[in-house]
Amino acid sequence: MRYFLSAGEASGDLHASHLIAALKQLDRDAEFEFLGGDLMASASGVAPVIHYRKMAYMGFSEVLRHLREILGNFKVARNAISKFHPDALILVDYPSFNLKLAAYARKLGIPVYYYIAPKVWAWKEWRVKDIRRDVKMVYSILPFEVPYFGRHGVNAMYVGNPSVEEVDAQLGLLGSVDEFRIKHGLDNRPILALVPGSRGGEIRNNLPVMEGVARLHPELQGVVAGAPGIEKSVYGKFCSLPVVDGCTLELMRAATVALVTSGTATLECALAGTPQVACYRANGSKLSYGIMRKLIKLDYVTLPNLIADKTVIPEMLVHQCTVANVDAELRRILPGFAGRENQLGGYAEVRGKLGVSPAAANAAYHLYKSLCGHD
Repeated sequence: MRYFLSAGEASGDLHASHLIAALKQLDRDAEFEFLGGDLMASASGVAPVIHYRKMAYMGFSEVLRHLREILGNFKVARNAISKFHPDALILVDYPSFNLKLAAYARKLGIPVYYYIAPKVWAWKEWRVKDIRRDVKMVYSILPFEVPYFGRHGVNAMYVGNPSVEEVDAQLGLLGSVDEFRIKHGLDNRPILALVPGSRGGEIRNNLPVMEGVARLHPELQGVVAGAPGIEKSVYGKFCSLPVVDGCTLELMRAATVALVTSGTATLECALAGTPQVACYRANGSKLSYGIMRKLIKLDYVTLPNLIADKTVIPEMLVHQCTVANVDAELRRILPGFAGRENQLGGYAEVRGKLGVSPAAANAAYHLYKSLCGHD
């Protein structure tokens, strides 16, 4: 069968590459075309129609500046889908672009499947109508999404969470904490991991607060997780702590505690078993916080809390994300304090709800069954 996949970011490239590998195990005659990156190219044996580096535009102003390229990418993608005419279009997150492809594919009579759905339950809920109209099945990686989509008339099933198997696989390959210290020239103090995000704005807003907290704890060694594609000089504008590149999970595993910008990293930190405080400063105004709370109709914003459906990790958001507030929460999860054990117990609940199912393999199995007429 023919499969066309679309992933617009590095994380999507990773998850889609595992899905491609799983489909090849099931379908020996599988042919692929895709929008994505090097990992998908390696798994499929073909080059991307468009590399995700030419697609990854975020935010209104950036999209506006690159509107001509985005429209050009969409035209190229439409033409490729029309010419290849796959048996299935498989979308991986990246909703602004992918939902337009879904509408186009539906008009061509091509069934559309979503692996790793857009977080419409948190933001831009109106998109759920497009998903209901254009997508045959959502293969969800978050268990709470299935009842949500069901309430909106969207077919969805939970296939497992790829972070569980990816994190556990990586943890199994890591050396000791002492080896990590020696490798990066660190001293013997307990490590406080600072994970300020992967975009310039996140780093600018969150790292100064994180460093301010680290300076209150000379007994801890603050270490910053460098993100892919971000020069070390960027971090030097906002703090003078050591930066380690390309080893965020290893840093979190080696740390005694962590300050983590809200996002997938909070789930990875939970799976690594390191107590944390979630930080998301943005512009820090109460007005922004009020607007966010009205737009995001959820009790929580971090994945561990959403999955457990209770407060597992403290969320210091916008104007609440100050040095004093974050430090107060950090002190509750230091060794010897009850908050630490409570959080570790919450982590166990998160793991229990996520399970250990191999997400890509499950999604590939159900997708292939669907295409073979065995829904």
